[in-house]
Amino acid sequence: MSQFTRKGTAAVEAATAEKDNGTSAHVPFPSGTTLKVRIKSAEDSAEYYAHGIFGKVNTFVPKVPAERNPKGYVTANPSVWDQAADALYSDAKAAKDSGDEAAAEEIRKQAYLLKSKPRYLVGFGNLETGEDGFVDLTPKQAQGVFAAIKKYAKKLDKIAFELSKSGSSTNTVVSLSPVLDMDEDLTDKERAAFEKCGAVPFDFAAFEGFLFEADEAEQTKNLVIAGFDIGRLGLTIGTPSYGPDDDDARPIEISEDTLPF
Repeated sequence: MSQFTRKGTAAVEAATAEKDNGTSAHVPFPSGTTLKVRIKSAEDSAEYYAHGIFGKVNTFVPKVPAERNPKGYVTANPSVWDQAADALYSDAKAAKDSGDEAAAEEIRKQAYLLKSKPRYLVGFGNLETGEDGFVDLTPKQAQGVFAAIKKYAKKLDKIAFELSKSGSSTNTVVSLSPVLDMDEDLTDKERAAFEKCGAVPFDFAAFEGFLFEADEAEQTKNLVIAGFDIGRLGLTIGTPSYGPDDDDARPIEISEDTLPF
């Protein structure tokens, strides 16, 4: 089962509606970076859902991805992190029903840290190397990029772009701006790379191997690091958890009513 829940137009629409590096095509993109790129097609993107807590648990995807409906809600195979988040959201609802809104809000924040969130890989031709490259973006960062691609969709074969990131934390901004004068603003090497990049379509195989996949044992250890009581899910470190086909499995129901999208 592929980790990518949407590709191309579907990924663009999903973004605008709201780690082990296994491939050299991934381009590090820290704040303060500007890349000169050729956008080969408006279709060269993919969506995936990941867990992680900044500064505590590195971003990962479950080795067995959850099944989702078109809105992104988990419909089957929830990860233990999905289950933990759902348990906390249930706690928040109970606190709210009891009249303790302050406690409910605090628990919702904890649950949000554990829930899976969409991210986007955006592919391009890298004018530094002349080869395919891609960056990994949050939905907020991807929105502006996809908007620019849509705006210049009919001119993608004629203009290069500068892909830039600035700011920090929740104030990070990613922009995609056209290079207005390619003769003046690109070097001979970059112009040659622009032509080379246009000779072949983006290879989606570049995305494969980028995502760090965590099995359930590692996810459970990460839950402990995140501060969640894994005993609530019938889990312990070093012993197998109950599976969906076991007679005494302990499934946690997840519905659109309980997930705060």
